[in-house]
Amino acid sequence: QVQLVASGGGSVHAGGSLRLSCVASGHPDSSNFFIVWFRHAPGKDREGVAAIGAITQYVESVRRRFTISRENGKNTVFLQMNSLKPEDTAMYYCAADTGGVWSPLRPNQYPIWGQGTQVTVSS
Repeated sequence: QVQLVASGGGSVHAGGSLRLSCVASGHPDSSNFFIVWFRHAPGKDREGVAAIGAITQYVESVRRRFTISRENGKNTVFLQMNSLKPEDTAMYYCAADTGGVWSPLRPNQYPIWGQGTQVTVSS
């Protein structure tokens, strides 16, 4: 059974940093999954913020602050989040697909999800 396990959330002050991890298991090709980090804040729709496949992609609100990366040949994807802002506060989820289509506003496109990890940024 394919599983994604997300970790690394926490509480920081504005301007701080956190690094989220997403570990995939249960599939022989999990190191090649297309991975997307989504976030879901209260009262807002779930939105994708970064994705990694053959290339990396970001939504504008996190570009130059967040970096998504994959440990070489491994099944772990990281989301390094710098210069955090209160508006980054949300539950963060990693999602996966065997394809490689970046659809930040279509979370239902991704069939595999990890549990969330909470990120809270105080001003």
